[in-house]
Amino acid sequence: MKKAFLVAAVACLGVIWVSAISASTPGADARLTNDCHPDPGCGAGYISGYTLATGVPYTDQTLDECTVSHGRQNEPSVAVDPRNTSLLLGSSNDYCGVYNRGIPAGAVGPIWLGYYRSLNAGSSWTSSLVPGYPDDTSPYAALSQARTATAGDPVIAWDAHGRAFFGAESSGDPAGTAKTFGDVFVARYQNPDGADAADTTKDGLEYNGTTVVAQGSSAPNLLGVFHDKTSIEADRTGGGCDGNVYFSWSRFNGNGANAIYFVRSTDHGVTFSSPLKLSPSLKSLQFPDISVTNNGHVYVTFRSFTSVGPSTDAVYIVKSTDCGRTFSQPKQVTTFIPNDAQDQAAPEPVPTQAVSDDPAAEEGSAAPSDRARDCGDFGDACTSGYTFFRRDTQVRSTADQLDASHEWIYMVYDATKPGTEVPTGTTYGTDGRGVGGQAGTFFIRYDGATGAHTAPAVIDNQATGHQVFPDISADGGVLHAIWWDSRNDACYSVTRPIGNCADRTTVPSLDVYGATSTNAGTTWTGLTAATKSARVSDVSTNPNYEQFDNRAVPFAGDYLWVTSLGSVAYTVWTDWRNTVQGTDPRETTEDADATTADVHQCRILRTFQTKKGPFKAWSGDLCPHDGGIDQNIYGDLAP
Repeated sequence: MKKAFLVAAVACLGVIWVSAISASTPGADARLTNDCHPDPGCGAGYISGYTLATGVPYTDQTLDECTVSHGRQNEPSVAVDPRNTSLLLGSSNDYCGVYNRGIPAGAVGPIWLGYYRSLNAGSSWTSSLVPGYPDDTSPYAALSQARTATAGDPVIAWDAHGRAFFGAESSGDPAGTAKTFGDVFVARYQNPDGADAADTTKDGLEYNGTTVVAQGSSAPNLLGVFHDKTSIEADRTGGGCDGNVYFSWSRFNGNGANAIYFVRSTDHGVTFSSPLKLSPSLKSLQFPDISVTNNGHVYVTFRSFTSVGPSTDAVYIVKSTDCGRTFSQPKQVTTFIPNDAQDQAAPEPVPTQAVSDDPAAEEGSAAPSDRARDCGDFGDACTSGYTFFRRDTQVRSTADQLDASHEWIYMVYDATKPGTEVPTGTTYGTDGRGVGGQAGTFFIRYDGATGAHTAPAVIDNQATGHQVFPDISADGGVLHAIWWDSRNDACYSVTRPIGNCADRTTVPSLDVYGATSTNAGTTWTGLTAATKSARVSDVSTNPNYEQFDNRAVPFAGDYLWVTSLGSVAYTVWTDWRNTVQGTDPRETTEDADATTADVHQCRILRTFQTKKGPFKAWSGDLCPHDGGIDQNIYGDLAP
């Protein structure tokens, strides 16, 4: 059985303080995405947010499809209620509704934000969707300003009064055109009994509306102004900025000169300020993350890329001392050797298909180039013959809002460890083409009061395996860091992508590992002082299943998440343990992965008659509910 969160809470200026308690211990992994009804142990499927809050029955085509879909979910987030540490909220990019018009119609339904709720410290979860998705005709639908057919990149923050906030980007045109709106929005939840209500089990339960923070330019295929890579935080300090909600994102302009923008809300997410550009002199920026220190100061960290202009691969930080009204100029904290998986694109003929296995909205659009960030089959094939998911070095940061003695920002990022770079012997690389290095999770403690910081150091310096997608959490005097780790990859080599063997087959290769520090990151430990980190996930997973772009390429999302209060923490990750492996009948000659990256699918090659004569085309996947795209979000207590 999992160890429950234990907390001694004392109200002090509206802040929840945590007593000294024993660290949490990973137990049985729990599934957040219960889209597998009526499988044993899967739960009731997807329940309307309106029903969860009111008890009034409601459903629709999308929720009904989500309940049985065995679909895809990635980019998870999770947040613990600071008033009740048995209450967790989670989210993800949830593809469960894409076949909501029936399997023959293909995947035409929405990708939306999941809303997952646990009242027992993450031992089990109820699955739902944030209201406002296409098909939502519940009374909550009218409260949403969202104007798009898709939403993703979910991020979550709590204030100290029972309110929760879900930030996201949103894109697809509900009319089904190629336009991608590129908006960002914040959805807000509250306790139906009011702020600071005594019954904390209702915190974050009642949906209270969605506010569009910034609109994109409605250009086709993400080539105009498009907002992405979101971050959110709320002030829980009990000070003069208490209750403020802060939201940041990357603004993509179609030419690679991405900038970081920021807004704030002083009315609990109902309205937001005009977007403020945080990076006037820098270009090619992504991955903002927001931290709030005990004195109410607001910090945003982000990463720069060398790909555009004079920028280099580096971590930057900006600071606000006036509750997010204005910010300092960006300050470079450190440079690093990137660990950005890439290859040379070598597209092969794409089979003609009658209906699509994916919604029309695209995950992303790159400038014309032969550089590939992920590789698979057909149009996604690469010269090396490897199959791998996209990943880039990114920085995550946090502050301990309960620490009145310091103004420290804690950062982690997954970069190449110096001295590990070698020629790969192929077009694959992590630091440019043909050069590979071992990724490690680095830690920095930055003093916002002085600008000084510790030297970057790997938290757990292993000789084998990559460490990617790290996150860090701190509230109540303890740091918790987590990351994906490939130390259990039987085919690990610094010269190859994660989970790829020399013969181009793929294997289960990723686990979640975590570490904790009680001395502000000076030292780290896993479950015991003898180990630097501890394994969190129970099952090693294969991230290279080709479940996207019509079952041609893998996609793992862009992040994992950890949340904590004092010595207890919970983490969530994308997982493929339920994916059913199979063969792709469109590969008339089996390719290099020898079916190890192919998923179960059912297709028929049909002949169509036209005025120009007959032509053949493959059907879409006729059995998407059978497990081939069963990508899920799992979670567990973390060290």
